[in-house]
Amino acid sequence: MRKPAVAIIGAGWAGCAAAVELTRRGAQVILLEASRTLGGRARRVEYQGTTLDNGQHILLGAYRDTLHLMQIVGLRPSEALLRLPLQMRYPANSGGMDLQAPHLPAPFHMAWAVLRAKGLTIADKLALARFSSAAQWMRWQLNVDCTVSELLDRFDQTERLVRFMWRPLCIAALNTPPERASAVVFLNVLRDSLGAHRSASDMLIPRRDLSSLFPDAAVSYVEHHGGQVYAGTQVRTVMCTDQGWRVQSDNLDQEVDAVVISTPPAQASALLMDLIPVLAESLQMTYEPITTCYLQYAPELSLPAVFYALQDDPEKHRWAQFIFDRGQLDALQAGLMGVVISASSEAIAQGNAVLLAEIVLQIAADLDMPALLNPQWHRIISEKRATFSCTPNLYRPKNDTGMKGLFLAGDYTANDYPATLEGAVRSGREAARQLMLQSEEP
Repeated sequence: MRKPAVAIIGAGWAGCAAAVELTRRGAQVILLEASRTLGGRARRVEYQGTTLDNGQHILLGAYRDTLHLMQIVGLRPSEALLRLPLQMRYPANSGGMDLQAPHLPAPFHMAWAVLRAKGLTIADKLALARFSSAAQWMRWQLNVDCTVSELLDRFDQTERLVRFMWRPLCIAALNTPPERASAVVFLNVLRDSLGAHRSASDMLIPRRDLSSLFPDAAVSYVEHHGGQVYAGTQVRTVMCTDQGWRVQSDNLDQEVDAVVISTPPAQASALLMDLIPVLAESLQMTYEPITTCYLQYAPELSLPAVFYALQDDPEKHRWAQFIFDRGQLDALQAGLMGVVISASSEAIAQGNAVLLAEIVLQIAADLDMPALLNPQWHRIISEKRATFSCTPNLYRPKNDTGMKGLFLAGDYTANDYPATLEGAVRSGREAARQLMLQSEEP
């Protein structure tokens, strides 16, 4: 059979995953990216001679598709990622908790972690055990979706446990506050991490920038196998023809057999408006921002651990939720801290200058490190459309648009996960699989 020629529009993680999967399956891939930097909403950023990311990420051991494709394109996850056991650790003097899972088989690792956790009362630990047991009994499923807050209330989770564990986990995983977040999607994430084998719950922290963590190697893989990659190419039009599809940009006019649109929903909607207006209009989603504040200190300054959870409290203008010591991930970034604020709409509304002052006050007090008050330089990066708002019963389109040879890929498409790297990768692979099956039909 003739290899189908496929144009993939967008070289974020979903587009790169689709490109690798299609290449593996024998398609002729043409990957088109508007930006000069690969990775989409998870990419590298250069500043002050330092390679940063547009957002600090944590992956999970449950991200099987991401880890598999990393290996396919020649990367070693054990070298590219720092693997840590599941933990939710707050600085010692912050009044939070300290929970760390040992290297024991599931579910004993979680039972031991809860039993030995510091900063939780017996009532908190019993509530956590009750929730975990009930979720296992329910097979991590709900018949009717609701908010995460409603789910936690249903299982009588204590105020302290919600504040120090469930709320930060929900915001980190779904980038949506528990008062608005989908309980079904939250349970999916817990099922594949806390409810699976021990290594699935491990936390994987990138040792390299996000573009080189997968997208750069994916492009090299595609080109090595005969594919074509065009960066800095903004696709303007996608047209259906008698022979297949036609993709046009300012500097490219390409005939192909099939198209995968792997841009964010707003851009996908614009490309689909003349093709499938109803689908295009359904992609008008609401979004949640993520803000990362990078703070450079003297190289000898480091934290006692690679990262800590921080207690946020918007009413007290405490915005930071996690702090990462990037010097412990890459020796070339000694003294560089990354402070993360998920669902950061309220935080960024007051302006960067005020936000910076409040962040350094919070981290210096929580970590009892006055030196954190005076960074040598800083960079605040806010990805205003970092993720879709993952609310209950949210409509998410299928990969197959219903038009022959036209598919969608992206973390917003229908799958079990919220807007995560794994969700994007799974969507890209699924779009590629469905496309190849369709191309083999008589």
